[in-house]
Amino acid sequence: MLKKLFHLIRRVVVSAFVLYGYNLIVGPLNMMIPINIITVGLLTIFGVPALVSLIVILVLVY
Repeated sequence: MLKKLFHLIRRVVVSAFVLYGYNLIVGPLNMMIPINIITVGLLTIFGVPALVSLIVILVLVY
């Protein structure tokens, strides 16, 4: 049980760092995705496809 909890916490932290890294790269282009519980949760559950989906939504809406 503790191993699963540690794995979940690790995925949440990695997801937050992935969003932070993405925001550092595209900061000059002003296409930043906010780091909040919804975006980190989506990345934690779905992984890289969620990041791609968030980028597509960002491009289509703005």
